[in-house]
Amino acid sequence: MKAKITGEDDHRVGLHVIDNNGEKHRIEMEFDGQIKFHQCNEYDDKAISRTPKENEFNEQARRFAQYYVYLERGYDTVPPRIHPERLNAVRIAIAGLSESAFEQYFGDLYQQLRSYEDATVDRVIDVPSAASSSESVLYRKHVYLGLDPLETALHEEAENLAGRYGLDLTETPIETRSLEEPTTTDLETWERFSQELMELAADENVSLSDGLQLGGVSSVHMAYIDDAGEEHVTESVEPFDREPDTRIELPVMDIATFDEFRDYLNHNLACQVRDCFIRMGLEPPEPFQILGYGDFEAAEQYNRLEMYPNYIDPTEKTAFI
Repeated sequence: MKAKITGEDDHRVGLHVIDNNGEKHRIEMEFDGQIKFHQCNEYDDKAISRTPKENEFNEQARRFAQYYVYLERGYDTVPPRIHPERLNAVRIAIAGLSESAFEQYFGDLYQQLRSYEDATVDRVIDVPSAASSSESVLYRKHVYLGLDPLETALHEEAENLAGRYGLDLTETPIETRSLEEPTTTDLETWERFSQELMELAADENVSLSDGLQLGGVSSVHMAYIDDAGEEHVTESVEPFDREPDTRIELPVMDIATFDEFRDYLNHNLACQVRDCFIRMGLEPPEPFQILGYGDFEAAEQYNRLEMYPNYIDPTEKTAFI
């Protein structure tokens, strides 16, 4: 994959992307990553008229374009669920949890999965009667990152900035409070503080990644297919009124112990990072050249498209050469 930014104005960035099939894509996107124009002369404009392989090359070009603009311009153009750095930050934050904290956040998901193998374990949520079967479901949990400014290289600047806004950083950060706690004024003040801190970090070329921590998770919910083949998603309770940083999505599986579940969750998130790079047409960095189940949509593409090795199969020999 290759790309070159061809122009930028007050609203959009334009670029050319050469995909792994050697074809040129002309793409324009807004600073939030919304793609407003995409044309490739070699592929039909309509998805229904393209082959599955051509559709995947198109998708790779769009994802790579968003990632390239993020790297070159620093704009927040990559959606959270396909952002490899953000996904890895979630993985690291979860890996750093104490045993009790991990159980607090993910014990319900483990309990739900164990209920399939151990009849003495109660299910956290019931499988809807409309589901085609109790095992053909995907259990989901949204994960949100938070930031502790005192754990970053800008901790002194953050304290001074917080003082100007009348905030106490030793209190629970806004990212980890429930939605009912802060007032609208509190939220606006924290948002202004956070924005100014991020601008300061950008000006100083300083990473805030050391301060990232787990901010919260949703309740367990599920996606299921009914007898007519229609997909449904059950409701969830979310800790924040914003887009989650990632989504854990696991099929029914037999994980015997809680420690095995924790290890598996870490591996699943690492595989999701791998999937981000694969599906933007890039070879993953060496630590993520691993096999196993990550993102469900990616797994489906690996199974149906011959252009991909089966990255899900632990015996696959041609995945990384």
